[in-house]
Amino acid sequence: MKTIISSTGDNLKSPFDLRFGRAGWFCLLNEETGETSFFENEYKDEYHGVGGKVVEKVVELGVTKVISGDFGPKAKDLLEKFNIQMVIIPDDNQMVDEIIAKLKQ
Repeated sequence: MKTIISSTGDNLKSPFDLRFGRAGWFCLLNEETGETSFFENEYKDEYHGVGGKVVEKVVELGVTKVISGDFGPKAKDLLEKFNIQMVIIPDDNQMVDEIIAKLKQ
């Protein structure tokens, strides 16, 4: 299962980002192997339609779960349409590696 975690940076010690569409980076976690990789959100600075474009990327990557602090209405609708689980964490005082450790529990 592939999971995406919104992040402010490109490594496991980066702070979690509460924003989905405007997150600077995403951590792609393969929950079966524990392998992680990061990719920059190429849409974060676009004027509109950001959430939908990020969802397209999520679908393209075969992601089944997205962890973020909030999802806009359009992004939420699209994620539901593609049956992608949304996990909301309202606390941005965590690092990406801390969230991954909690997933493994």
